[in-house]
Amino acid sequence: MIVGGFIDHPLSGRMLRAGWERMSVYLPVILMGIIALGTYWLARNTPTAGPIQTQSRPTHDPDSYMRRFSVKSFDASGRLKNELFGVEARHYPDTDTIEIDHPRMRAIGEDGGVTVAIAQRAVSNSDASEVQLFGDAVVTRDVAPVGAGPARPHMEIRSDYLHVWVNEERVTTNRPVEILRGTDRLAADSMSFENVGDTLEMNGHVRGTVMPRPGS
Repeated sequence: MIVGGFIDHPLSGRMLRAGWERMSVYLPVILMGIIALGTYWLARNTPTAGPIQTQSRPTHDPDSYMRRFSVKSFDASGRLKNELFGVEARHYPDTDTIEIDHPRMRAIGEDGGVTVAIAQRAVSNSDASEVQLFGDAVVTRDVAPVGAGPARPHMEIRSDYLHVWVNEERVTTNRPVEILRGTDRLAADSMSFENVGDTLEMNGHVRGTVMPRPGS
């Protein structure tokens, strides 16, 4: 479902919707898997401060740091699943949030496909149910490896801000967003995607280009 603005593309709206439906299958993997798994570890394993000696109200000052860190997770067979890199991470006791500078999150699928998310800054709440990416946020999915099943093109989601609601399987942004999938392109002034209902809402100046598929 696409709402708002107008669509500027060489083919019909039906083609645009068909292109989105093919693309939306991968959004949960891209925007939730790598972000939730990486930041969940960081939220659970960030060192905490010692026992509180006074009853003073916490201030917005970090109580612990991690610098130039790398976190990896593996499956039961020892295969690398996820990596999280960052220049610095800080835990803030007053809001119980973790802020990461220059995060780079990498996920490797069972088929060997690689998905990467980067941004200038990321902020996660304590249980990693909400993760916000700020500044040049880009999520990239590589072309499927040879022999990994149906072909899937290179895909990117670009925005200055992405808000991921992990438990609700929802991704939103109130800023301009651009989605590239192979030779297709979608853009809008804001976006909300809900995986459970498989719905996409794009608002403002909506535009898109869906190129013809072979045999179509």
